[in-house]
Amino acid sequence: MTTFADFALLAPLQKALNAEGYTTPTPIQVQALPHALAGRDLLGIAQTGTGKTAAFALPILHRLGKSGVTRKPRSCRALILSPTRELASQIADSFRTYGKFMHLSIDVIFGGVPTAQQIKRLAGGADILVATPGRLLDLVGQRALSLRDIEILVLDEADQMLDLGFIVPLKRIVPMLPKVRQSLFFSATMPQSIAGLADTFLTNPVKVAVTPVATTVERVTQGVMFAPQAAKPALLQAVLDDPVVERVLVFARTKRGADKVVQHLDHGGIEAAAIHGNKSQAQRTKALTAFRSGACRVLVATDIAARGIDVEGVTHVINFELPNVAESYVHRIGRTARAGATGIAIAFCANDEYTYLRDIEKLTRLPIPVLALPEGFKVTPAPHPHPHAGCPGERHGEHGNKDHRNNAKLGQPHRKRRRRAGGQGRPQGQNAA
Repeated sequence: MTTFADFALLAPLQKALNAEGYTTPTPIQVQALPHALAGRDLLGIAQTGTGKTAAFALPILHRLGKSGVTRKPRSCRALILSPTRELASQIADSFRTYGKFMHLSIDVIFGGVPTAQQIKRLAGGADILVATPGRLLDLVGQRALSLRDIEILVLDEADQMLDLGFIVPLKRIVPMLPKVRQSLFFSATMPQSIAGLADTFLTNPVKVAVTPVATTVERVTQGVMFAPQAAKPALLQAVLDDPVVERVLVFARTKRGADKVVQHLDHGGIEAAAIHGNKSQAQRTKALTAFRSGACRVLVATDIAARGIDVEGVTHVINFELPNVAESYVHRIGRTARAGATGIAIAFCANDEYTYLRDIEKLTRLPIPVLALPEGFKVTPAPHPHPHAGCPGERHGEHGNKDHRNNAKLGQPHRKRRRRAGGQGRPQGQNAA
């Protein structure tokens, strides 16, 4: 069995790992660490919660600690780019944990807070800097930071970093970096189109993947409930009335939609908070702290804002709206069943979301079982049956008569669904969080 001692890490790193009780590396760490320690560019793919942060943090700390190079003012030696403030903070905390017995400067910068303190901290430089792209470019533009001395570049959640919302700032950042550098990309999913784009930023990379791309978390029990969009707020309230649903992360597609869900739940007497890009950093931190402590039972989030929500004990993930990018579904349900626990993911599907459901099942290569609506809950008008041609029992044989009964409860006869001419259009991208 492989242990961290097998990688010959610097003594202060090994001491920190021992202090945290870490002895056995995860599969992604076993595959990635040898290549990263050897200085190779790397593209790592693994499910959320499998230890990707340590897979790049340990090699960076080892390399910087071993080199003896002194950081320069208003510069950094390793740059880690993150799509969200919360994830950036978590990454920086991980670096501090692993590097607590080393004399390396670790800093984190992101938007939503004043720049003055960040500029002051960076005056002396940083060995390791974790940043969101927007604030990074702001500080570079103010000449508070130079990227010319970077030795290592990391993109965490690379699929989101390379998606349309981040590709523009990334293309501005990369030319500022030295051409000779090590680049490490990590993600839970890597669609082929995005993988091709990543290759343009990597030099002869090693690709490591511990699970098939976009395979959903095995410990998550999944299900879908069909209801019109207008009935979803009442359906969410009915689901949350079940005391078994203890700590819940609810996903909405837009920032405005997340706020409307919170307002509805507040009117129904359920404590809830929202986290998205329109919230100040203080509001986001307060909401996340309340959710983590249990003071707030329900946290409503948008996709990008949820990157970095690493809270143990999330019993349920509810997709109030299905994502219009199938890979986002994998990230969503990965917020539960963490640290060896199990979890439940429930998707609400309206008539105009059938295309998204088909895309998710095609990507994950798994049918999502149809769930009966909460007892006594009725919807008008009744939704269509499962979006696959024919009845669910024919398409998903393992559900059999159970699916027939569930659809009967929904008041919908089994019939083939006519396709609209030209198919159903798909929105272009999602609102940034």
